[in-house]
Amino acid sequence: MLPIIFILPLLQLVILSNAATFEIKNIKFSYIDNDSSSTSRALINKFDASTYFNIVSDFPSKTIATLAMLKGEVDVILDVPLHFEKDLLKDKKAYLGITINAIDGAAAGVENVYINQIIQQFNKNVRIDFMQPQDVKNKPQNILSIPSFWYNKTLNYKTYMVPGILVLLVTMITLFLSGMNIVREKEIGTLEQMNVTPIKKHQFIIGKLFPFWVIGMAILTIGLIIAKLIFNVPMLGSIALLYGYTSIYILVILGMGFFISNFTDTQQQAMFIAWFFVVIFILMSGLFTPIESMPKWAQNLTDFNPIKYFVEVMRMVMLKGSTVTDILPQLQKTLLYAIAMNGLAVWSYKKTS
Repeated sequence: MLPIIFILPLLQLVILSNAATFEIKNIKFSYIDNDSSSTSRALINKFDASTYFNIVSDFPSKTIATLAMLKGEVDVILDVPLHFEKDLLKDKKAYLGITINAIDGAAAGVENVYINQIIQQFNKNVRIDFMQPQDVKNKPQNILSIPSFWYNKTLNYKTYMVPGILVLLVTMITLFLSGMNIVREKEIGTLEQMNVTPIKKHQFIIGKLFPFWVIGMAILTIGLIIAKLIFNVPMLGSIALLYGYTSIYILVILGMGFFISNFTDTQQQAMFIAWFFVVIFILMSGLFTPIESMPKWAQNLTDFNPIKYFVEVMRMVMLKGSTVTDILPQLQKTLLYAIAMNGLAVWSYKKTS
């Protein structure tokens, strides 16, 4: 139990926060240059200069390049057609073939954005180079946009992911420990001994779950310290508000763990059932994928997901500096969830004497 409580959260927060990223880097790039002109070489050099692409090979034919992609040796194939430069000079337009390995659809979409950005920039430069002298004077002026990135000025993915990973750790540790601990009482026979004592049901439940509530708050404290010292995640909002909401949220998870333990006889059963529900809750919480991208029916189901509200509150308070008024909808729903889950846990616990 001790390594699970103290060591595992530290390792998971440090490792997962570095590993879980939406950025796509080191894309294995290849090309087929049928034109072999200065313009085609300039385009390839644009990709070579990018920090996202690594040129691994050039191929003499599309067949060989396709075979390399089939083996997983390349991710992107750029096919520059014959007379590419000539078509640009003569017709003011040309076509490029782009083949992207789209087994990972999300990664392929990001790679396509990177490719389009490079090609558009190259296209703008080529148009200027190919302009006739009389057109240079009337060159259209570019419209420049100046973006302002709120709440994450450096666009650091760790700023976005660390609060979510911390939610994951608080949830998993408190859920598994509470469920497994009470089931263990059944396995070793001490639960029956407690049942014959005059202790009341609510007293027993509070006595069993309160230590795990303290552990959950301790994990939050350790996680916030790591988030600030190692990842330099901003904490703009009230830390007291964060602790206040977390104290209610942990009651939800503890009630869930106790409810599961009431219907299981072994720690393995409790672990499997808890893992089944926590995986669904995590995947539908908006931690890794935006809820807005889910189907409408899935978005409606997330309204019953307590992890969703904790993820939202954690990011709102830490990154936006939100106040009680801002998180009031999430707070009210979490409080109702806590009352319902603990009520079910007390009701389903059978105390016999």
